[in-house]
Amino acid sequence: MTWDQASARRLLRAGLAAPLTADVAETVAAMAGAHAQVMSAAEISVGMRTAKAIGSDVPEALWESRTLVKTYGPRGTVHLLPATDFPAWLGALSALPGNPNRFPDGIRLSAEQEAAVIDAVSDALRGGTALTAEELDEAVTERCGDWAADPVIPAFQPQNFWPRWRQAISVAAHRGALCFGPNRGRKVTYMSPGLSPSPTDEGLAFVVRAYLTAYGPATPANFAKWFGAPPSWATKVFADLRDSLTEVGFEGTTAYLAAHDTEFPDERPQGVRLLPYFDAYGVAGQPRDRLFPGPAAGRALNRGQAGNFPVLLRDGMAAGVWHLKKSGKKAQVTVEALADLDSAGLAELHAQVDRIGAILDVKPELVLDKVTVGPHA
Repeated sequence: MTWDQASARRLLRAGLAAPLTADVAETVAAMAGAHAQVMSAAEISVGMRTAKAIGSDVPEALWESRTLVKTYGPRGTVHLLPATDFPAWLGALSALPGNPNRFPDGIRLSAEQEAAVIDAVSDALRGGTALTAEELDEAVTERCGDWAADPVIPAFQPQNFWPRWRQAISVAAHRGALCFGPNRGRKVTYMSPGLSPSPTDEGLAFVVRAYLTAYGPATPANFAKWFGAPPSWATKVFADLRDSLTEVGFEGTTAYLAAHDTEFPDERPQGVRLLPYFDAYGVAGQPRDRLFPGPAAGRALNRGQAGNFPVLLRDGMAAGVWHLKKSGKKAQVTVEALADLDSAGLAELHAQVDRIGAILDVKPELVLDKVTVGPHA
């Protein structure tokens, strides 16, 4: 398989060649999850791939129809996942090997303490109760003891520390003990998803297939980077699933597709697209040096990490960065292209800016200029 073949297929599968569906949950399923650390970016990411979607469709799917779930997903980062597939995702996420060296001695939870925290979180949120982080601090401490409340985890501000138990919050999410609830004012809440993990083998088979369907061909190392797993573990997962995979050559190495999913578009990748912060296409696509070629790597990556800059995508590859600044019902979209766009490319760029305006319900203005805003944390 050539890079152009893979890139054209990924654009098509990602909903970047044309909108995938008219349903945001189906779009998120096709994306193999949408990063949602920045909710406005998630709304753009999903909305740009969904026919006639607007930003409020994502909150509606989360808190009213409940067709989406907001939780800690791949790499321990906040994701939107489809509710219909959520048990399978939990089965795969709960299979991730632990990292006992993430926190030093004196801070790190023991295996017994981690298990106690997960049980406490599950008990506190039973029955549909939604609790703020501070309320959950009290509930976990009441059930586990004072050690759970020790302020030992560095927070965003140097002088602030979170309680010890919170180092297990993403693990608790992977075990199905919690997910995000609707905000209470400016405060985040957590609630029980009310769903249990599928068996591990079923969950892993589902997630590997979802990833390869959207972003294949890919290697076990590519999957490990995307999923937040040790490469050796991912290699074993792929070996265990070998009967449901198809081996192909790709960019000078052995890569994989899901079995019986070997069709590729005939046309070359083309088009101008705007990807918001942490868009799944930029984070999942490999090899990264092909997706972010030459100067694009220095401009659109943050020390090699994708997602910290919104990306201008041109013919399936990063070709610049952009930034949106809202002011009331208006928004300025500044685009820094690394090479001049022709008239057709400019027309597509204007259409992308207009689509973002429709999603966010603002009147957008396109400005072609250098982006001076630094990377998102």
